[in-house]
Amino acid sequence: MIEQFLARDLSAVEEAVRKAAAAEIMPRFRQLADHEVDEKSGPHDLVTVADRKAEEHLTAALTRLLPGSAVVGEEAVHADPTVYGALRGDAPVWIVDPVDGTRQFVSGDPAFCTLVALAHRGEILASWTFAPALDEMATAVRGQGAHLGCERLACGSPEPGAELRVAIAHPLYTTDRDKRILSRLDVPGVAARPCGSAGLEYLKVARGQVDALAFTWPSAWDHAAGLLLVDEAGGAQSTVAGVPFRVDRDNELPFAVGRDEATAVRVRDLLREV
Repeated sequence: MIEQFLARDLSAVEEAVRKAAAAEIMPRFRQLADHEVDEKSGPHDLVTVADRKAEEHLTAALTRLLPGSAVVGEEAVHADPTVYGALRGDAPVWIVDPVDGTRQFVSGDPAFCTLVALAHRGEILASWTFAPALDEMATAVRGQGAHLGCERLACGSPEPGAELRVAIAHPLYTTDRDKRILSRLDVPGVAARPCGSAGLEYLKVARGQVDALAFTWPSAWDHAAGLLLVDEAGGAQSTVAGVPFRVDRDNELPFAVGRDEATAVRVRDLLREV
């Protein structure tokens, strides 16, 4: 069933993502009223009416395209954490972040995106990263490469001896322990900065614009689409346990993503506790 879907209906998913953004996100961009923005766990963890409406739109559209599939969306999991368990089930699962970079969206910054990935038994099979305010759509299909529009993406490798450009988990969303671990990247040869939208940071790695990422949180909706995008563009990733991050299990954190395996391993090893 999934193989047939991947062979015939990928363009329909892209259309569904574009329609959700056009209907629910872009009309509210730079038009949000105060009552349309709420806090979840704190003042930096924001949700808007656009997040909720876009996820509802995508949930209906994606399950209609693939009957029998489940949806693990950021807002649905916030309302009911048991929804996350679908990632360990046998049904195909759509992993959805309706507005990745809500903080940027609320502030009027165009650097936000909608993330959708299709997974089955923990394996990410296809992904869509759409930045509607930038009109950029990146897609990946396992075994078929990664693309930005019609352009095939290739991570390449950092220039030998060049300072590594690394985007790290933003301090607004990290614990004191996270900050201590991430501070290990404050070494010669590494230029670390806080990340913005996770999905767009993954896209920058796939385009060779950023060399590596270091993340301290496991939420599948932030990572699934980007992990496949980087993988299909020739990049690599590893948790500090030395195994790949997977969406269907508990992972030892943090984990590193790199333009190539050597870069991912270098960053991962710096992050390891001694």
